Amino acid sequence: MLSKEERVHSVFEKISDQYDYMNDLISFKQHSKWRKDTMKRMKVQPGNHCLDVCCGTGEWTFALAEEVGTEGRVVGLDFSQNMLNVGIEKLKKRQSHGVSFIHGNAMELPFEDNSFDFVTIGFGLRNVPDYLQTLKEMARVVKPGGRVVCLETSHPTVPVFKQLFKFYFTYIMPVFGKLFAKSYQEYAWLQESTEAFLTKEELKELFKQAGLSNVEVKSYALGAAAMHTGKKQQ
Repeated sequence: MLSKEERVHSVFEKISDQYDYMNDLISFKQHSKWRKDTMKRMKVQPGNHCLDVCCGTGEWTFALAEEVGTEGRVVGLDFSQNMLNVGIEKLKKRQSHGVSFIHGNAMELPFEDNSFDFVTIGFGLRNVPDYLQTLKEMARVVKPGGRVVCLETSHPTVPVFKQLFKFYFTYIMPVFGKLFAKSYQEYAWLQESTEAFLTKEELKELFKQAGLSNVEVKSYALGAAAMHTGKKQQ
């Protein structure tokens, strides 16, 4: 039986070519709006250094690059080389300044302590084997006074919407995966990882356990997704 890490790696290696298209389809393009709102709250400054963990095809990586400008730098890290290859192809076309992609493990980040002003992870935390270890690593490499930011699926609490959300992720999303990406099993896994993920309150507690303070939480789409951000003490 495959470990979680092996299964996740297999999933993303297979769906890389359709990943961006399917994200738009599955979320009805809402994920981009959630990320833009998160970016406004982050207040990234020109010249900042940022790390995007579990960067996938690099959409958040490139959004960060627009904010840091020519004087800043952004590193996108992922353990799926196929996902990174899509991001690298985008980089060739966009010619974004200061962007680089690196193959690596979110639970063992290959960077020195206190290296980045912001460390982000977008819809990737639920796929790592150890949530707390990943957050600790993100906290380790962020600079004192810097922020760790997570945008992730969550669990709606509004009664009727909660049931609709579960029905959609359990039955509709895997069918979309089969119809549009020929990947029923892969999208069934994404449903499983969403169902098994933490509540907003549980994730907030993990941020604190990772040594982050001033933890803020913002819900989107009646709780279908949430932003968590925490500050590393000076």
